Amino acid sequence: MAADETALAEVMEHSAAVLTAAGFPKMPARVLMALTVTESAGLTAAELAERLEVSPAAISGAVRYLQTLGIIRRLSQTGSRRDRYELPSDWYSLMVRNSPIYGVLADQAEAGLAAVGDPASPATERLRDMAGFYRFIQGRLPEMIAEWELVRTSRER
Repeated sequence: MAADETALAEVMEHSAAVLTAAGFPKMPARVLMALTVTESAGLTAAELAERLEVSPAAISGAVRYLQTLGIIRRLSQTGSRRDRYELPSDWYSLMVRNSPIYGVLADQAEAGLAAVGDPASPATERLRDMAGFYRFIQGRLPEMIAEWELVRTSRER
């Protein structure tokens, strides 16, 4: 059964819009979703620019951002000067393991606690909760990734 390219383009754009509404930068969201819905293993920057109808510069910035997060990887193509970008099958794991965001947020909340100084302050209670929550999430992520991988492999059977 052939893919419905129009429907895939709509899914790609709507999903990118949801990510953007949640705070993800627009162009990296569009590139991420283009790599998600493509039938090929990956796409070159030129293919991404053509598919998304944007400039190569926009693609360059987006792939750099996604590589920094560890969501996509760049692969050299033998016999070509063009690199291909792909979404590895374990992108979620790479993103979580390479992102210190929860630890940094917890550290900042703890720095806020020290700055407030008053243990009876409402800000102290909120900052303590924030630091605790982010430490909790940070600690649970490896377990959640392992659990997801079990669910994922059992689904594939």
